[in-house]
This record gives sequence, structure tokens and C-alpha cells, in this order.
Amino acid sequence: MFFGCILLLTAAHIAGTNVTTAIVKITISKLFLIIFAETGFVVTPFLPGDSLLFAAGALIAGGNTGLNIWLMLLILIVAAIAGNTLNYKLGTVLGSGVFKEDNKILKLKYYHQSHEFFEKHGGKAIMLSRFLPIFRTIAPFVAGIAKMPFGRFTYYNIIGGVTWIFALLIGGYLLGQIPIIKNNFEIVILTIAVVTFVPAIWAAIKSRMQPKKIEEIIEGDDSK
Repeated sequence: MFFGCILLLTAAHIAGTNVTTAIVKITISKLFLIIFAETGFVVTPFLPGDSLLFAAGALIAGGNTGLNIWLMLLILIVAAIAGNTLNYKLGTVLGSGVFKEDNKILKLKYYHQSHEFFEKHGGKAIMLSRFLPIFRTIAPFVAGIAKMPFGRFTYYNIIGGVTWIFALLIGGYLLGQIPIIKNNFEIVILTIAVVTFVPAIWAAIKSRMQPKKIEEIIEGDDSK
């Protein structure tokens, strides 16, 4: 879905013509769903919200996408706030039992780290976690588990959502207006894709290699 959004926007930029209304609607829907899902479901911390926002802003700055930056800003702010609200509600219902030591997505250590972050910063953790991958997905869930007053949660949720979306989307938009960036969009998008997915792929490889190393050590000890 991430690449689907970027490919639609990039194709329009390369073609040099305005995209159709249907494609604009599809792109907006995908952008909304990714931001909503990353913040709304505790099982989706891997979605690339930061890079997507930055890339979308940069591509919109290039023109020919059919998207209005201010309308996009409003839509994605709504997605971020609504997603966090859902995540909070899920936390109040499901509790901490969903986190397991051997769960590759909902690791118990993520819960403990988020809980410590929440204890240290209080309500501000909801706002600050927006800029921290994984934490931004788990923090509202932990707030729900901790039964944080909904009004207080909503206050920090709105501030954090507006700040996060504005900083990255508009940041990408402003950067996209720089001539050297504007004339090399393909390289920019490739760089964003690499920065987004290479660390995730490397982490997955390491997680698969580590159990094998442990088995090799055990087998080596048994053979002595």
C-alpha cells in the first residue's frame, strides 16, 4: 500500500499531466488508511508513516498530483487523531495480555518500554510518541490499559496528531520546492524507500539468524 501511494504520485509527476479524479481519490484513501492503521491498530507498528508523510509532501510540491497540500493536511490529521482514539479504546478492552515475549510484533519489551515512557512523561507521552516509530503505535494502547482519562488523552492526542502530520507533510512539501530536489524526484523517492525498508529487512534477517546461532552454540556444547 505504501508503494502504491508513492507510485501513483510519482507516475503523475513523471507524466507531467494532472491525474484523474478517480486516481486522486484512490491516493487520498490509501494515505488515510495507512496513517489510520499505523496509529489505530497496535499490531501495525511496522507501517512507514514518517517516510510516507515526507514523501507525499515532497511529491505534492512537484505538482501534477492533483492533490491540494492543505486538504491533504486536514485529512491526514483526522486519520492520525481517529487512529489514536481507536487504539486507546482497544487498550481499555484488550489489556496488556496481548503482549508476549515470543511475539515478533507485540513484543513484551515494547510494552514495558512504552509503559516506562508513559510513566516518565505522563500525558505528554501521547504527544511525544508521535515522532517515535513503534512507540507511537503502542503508547495510546498503553494509555488505554492505564485507564488514562479520555479527555486528557484527547487533548494530547490532538496536539500530537496536528504537530506530527504538519511537521512531516509540510516539511516534505517545503523540501520538495527546492530546485535540486524538484528536478530529481525519482532519486528522492528511491532514497526514502531504501531508508524505510532496509532497516526493517535487516532486523528481520537478524531475528531469523539469532535463533540459529543459539542452536549452533547448544549443539557445539553437546558435542564436547
